[in-house]
Amino acid sequence: MNANLFRGKWDEFKGELKKEWGKFTDDDLEKVQGEYDKFMRVVLERYPGRRDEVRRWADEWYSVVQFPAAP
Repeated sequence: MNANLFRGKWDEFKGELKKEWGKFTDDDLEKVQGEYDKFMRVVLERYPGRRDEVRRWADEWYSVVQFPAAP
């Protein structure tokens, strides 16, 4: 994951994150503030057995945002 891209799209991403992965709290998102390493620490707290699944979902979300499909 590109840290600059993660930070740059954080506001958009965090809304989608809460929809898809409902255990994330507003306090969690405030802690992260667009920092990928902090995000992964919170993922371990909320979804310890599903870390790779959350990471794959985040990577896919960002790849779609970065390279949207042609209309």
